Amino acid sequence: MRRRPPGPAAGPAPRRGHAGRGSLLYLNRYTVSACSRPLARTAAPHAPGIIWVCALLAALLPLDRLFGAELEDGSLDQLLLLGLPPSLVALAKITAHWLTTGVPLLLAAVPLAIMLGLPTATLPILLAGLLLGSMVLSLIGGMGASIVLGARRGGVLLPLLVLPLITPALIFGAAAIDAARTGLPWAPDLELLGAFLAAAIPLCPLAAGAGLRAAVE
Repeated sequence: MRRRPPGPAAGPAPRRGHAGRGSLLYLNRYTVSACSRPLARTAAPHAPGIIWVCALLAALLPLDRLFGAELEDGSLDQLLLLGLPPSLVALAKITAHWLTTGVPLLLAAVPLAIMLGLPTATLPILLAGLLLGSMVLSLIGGMGASIVLGARRGGVLLPLLVLPLITPALIFGAAAIDAARTGLPWAPDLELLGAFLAAAIPLCPLAAGAGLRAAVE
């Protein structure tokens, strides 16, 4: 058997793992700190649009099944046979939709706005606009969901019906945040959004109730 020539005395191995992890940690911190500042500067002008597009998606995605389950299992027929007004049934479903989409959106809006670099002075205007706008999205979305209820390809027709109606709310809400960010008057945009909500509160449940009645007949 061949024997290996005696090598140098084995000493303590260098801690390459610790050095590698330390360098990677330093590189990660440097990359995040270097990229976050330009990201905040470049994303701040587009932050109103990004936040309101998130609000639009949060409101639109559950609309396809807002009344569908009740129509399929017959509970919608039972509610109407009990003598409940269809507009009241529609309003209850719209309220539930807003509680499950609008309220979480309000809670997530502040961290999202800070991450996108919006000034803290604009956060109250952001929350006020989202409070009004999310109600408008739920009202108009519930009305559209009731109109296409029971129709073939209702999921395709629903965005085509709802998007043109809710576009003004998106414009007013994003314009209010952008005006507050740039130092311009933001109150007219919120007033127009409030007027839109005031018109939608009585009209949308009535139209949704008519759609529910037509779907069960």
